[in-house]
Amino acid sequence: MSEIRVGVVGASGRMGAAVCDAVAADPALALVAAVDLHAAGNQTHGLTVAAELRALADAGCDVVVDFTVAEAARVTLPWLAMHGMHAVVGTTGLSDADVDGLRGVFSGSNCLIAANFAISAVLMMRFAELAAPFFETAEIIELHHDAKIDAPSGTAVATARRMAAASDQWAADPTQHEVYPGSRGGVGPAGIHLHAVRMRGMVAHQEVILGAQGQTLTIRQDSYDRASFMPGVVLACKRVADHPGVTIGLDALLGV
Repeated sequence: MSEIRVGVVGASGRMGAAVCDAVAADPALALVAAVDLHAAGNQTHGLTVAAELRALADAGCDVVVDFTVAEAARVTLPWLAMHGMHAVVGTTGLSDADVDGLRGVFSGSNCLIAANFAISAVLMMRFAELAAPFFETAEIIELHHDAKIDAPSGTAVATARRMAAASDQWAADPTQHEVYPGSRGGVGPAGIHLHAVRMRGMVAHQEVILGAQGQTLTIRQDSYDRASFMPGVVLACKRVADHPGVTIGLDALLGV
């Protein structure tokens, strides 16, 4: 079987650079293009980083990994669909309308969008979803490095949505007065509260705390290094061609 030809958009960012390393290290994948407007001309794994998306087509990419920002992805992803390339997307901040639009354009190629590529995080979300019907209260605390610009994280939002869909029996918040406005966090789907911590020294972490009479359950996931996301990215590059249209999350690839 021939190698899967992979391109990376946002190649100079911390996640993009880690993706380049992971792709280059996997014998089933070949890193053939790297694109980053802010690092054009730099070198990575023997490639010159390009400024234009056209470099992806010139390199004959089968799959392109995008870990940029939502504004850039709204341009890149339809372009990939138009050129028949599969997309693996770790960019957060895409709206439901964005995803609906992508479902309309990815017909000749496929797109996988995941809030988190750490397999432990995928399992954490699944466990929280399974536990939700057995508890009346729940809160989500996500903790990230201090360079993360959005809050709450895409993983926290995805977790809350899945928990809300799994149960409609959530108790009302008893809080009547906040000494400091916002101290109860943001209110997500089904009234589930989400709290975002931004702190130096952290990478990506999340706790889901569920409570019922006389008991609590805490589900926690920790990513201490960006390397934790790479097995999921590599798996997605290898499997995205098998999942037509737009797929949300790694669950379908893991069978959970």
